[in-house]
Amino acid sequence: MPFIRRGRRPAVLALFASLLITALPAATARAATPAPQAGVEAADAAICNKQCDARDPASATSDRVPVSSVLYGRTVRLHLSDNDVMGWASIEGGSAGDEVWIDRSFDGGRTWASGSRLGATAVPSGSSGWRTQMYNVDDWNTAGVGALRACGKAGDRPEITCTGWARVNWNAWSRSTAAATALMMSYDRGTGLFGGNGWWTAANALTAVLDNARLSGMPSYRYAIASTYDKNINAQGGSFRNDYLDDTGWWGLAWVAAYDATGDSRYLNTARADADHMQASWNGTCGGGVLWNRTMTYKNAITNELFLQLNAALHNRIAGDTVYLGRAKAEWTWFRASGMINGDHLINDGLTDACANNGQPTWTYNQGVVLGGLTELYRATGDSALLTTARTLADASTVRLQTDGVLREPGEGDQCSGDGPSFKGAYVRGLGRLDTQLTDHPYAGTLDRWADAAYAKDRNALDQYGPHWNGGAGTSDYGCQQSVLDLLNAAGQ
Repeated sequence: MPFIRRGRRPAVLALFASLLITALPAATARAATPAPQAGVEAADAAICNKQCDARDPASATSDRVPVSSVLYGRTVRLHLSDNDVMGWASIEGGSAGDEVWIDRSFDGGRTWASGSRLGATAVPSGSSGWRTQMYNVDDWNTAGVGALRACGKAGDRPEITCTGWARVNWNAWSRSTAAATALMMSYDRGTGLFGGNGWWTAANALTAVLDNARLSGMPSYRYAIASTYDKNINAQGGSFRNDYLDDTGWWGLAWVAAYDATGDSRYLNTARADADHMQASWNGTCGGGVLWNRTMTYKNAITNELFLQLNAALHNRIAGDTVYLGRAKAEWTWFRASGMINGDHLINDGLTDACANNGQPTWTYNQGVVLGGLTELYRATGDSALLTTARTLADASTVRLQTDGVLREPGEGDQCSGDGPSFKGAYVRGLGRLDTQLTDHPYAGTLDRWADAAYAKDRNALDQYGPHWNGGAGTSDYGCQQSVLDLLNAAGQ
């Protein structure tokens, strides 16, 4: 069973039986649940975890109401029993004929067609409120990470109201494990990727989940390692390679993390194949460095930073290696002198055709991956000058890329899809690894402050996060979620 729960059990609240709406006569407690209305897609077969779907809420061992909604004087509530890993819906303040039901989603509330109108029922005659039966939040048998919402309507009106999505605290005993669980709602069990077909961003999401497992001790989502690998090992160029060398670098680092988590040599061998694929695109243009794309001449920061970190990481895991260490040293010697590090100690996107700094945006991930790379190279060589340089870069980026007290991406938008939302996660991952290596942990306070802001201002009831850690308009999706998980991992929350 892939789902576990650790840590202190929450205080058990009063049983549902003591919290029933007072207007409900006791005789109606066993009333039959009507079938869904005509025209509504039928729900999947009943799910069984600790208990099976359609259980009487009177048997719930706890009752927590995270979300509610009001329409025409009716209050619809979602009730969760954390200990049972189940939930139910209630409606009150209405009249006979009012309807209430549960929706269940296994992709973070994006779709729920086959989990719609679970337990659909109506307020019985003579009552002003009623409730559904209990339904499981997760489907442990298929590794389905779920969410519930409660919906209802007045019997004499067509409008429907639904609460926000929420879930139990199973696999969510801390800020970071809750964020990891919310991220896993975006894991496509068919493709083995996040968001259905995300490629390099999926590598980052998997890395964030693996980092969380290492730091929190929650192994529940380790199944994603083999699932992702087996479903995609032959995709694109095979062994997670393609013409975009930065994509290959992200995957190489993900498989290093997978090797650390499992000890399975196939992951380390794939990371080596990825590093070798990148090495094949090192050439003498601008004095060295790896191309961004095998068919283009552009040399940029992120590809070369990934090449630095991946080669140093491989050296640190392969006994007797000299090849990968030599590549990492050569990369840093070239990168440091390339001109991509500007006078403010920030790193621009890349080089012009004339091999000069192109002045393009100082994306956050360009400031962070280099910190992880220098940390790995320091572990390989013991050269303290590498940490001194890393601190200079980190001191600059933690100040210059802050807005209103939190990290902000240049040109940060309100969407969580696409490439950009993953950038901040890569930044804080590198900053966190540097901070762990430094004995005085100079960036711990900054990471804590950013994490506290995101938790307080940028989070919904499902522990999903948006693009702006200081709050504001925005969507939620796996790119933003991965970035915040990286932040919570780095902050140790």
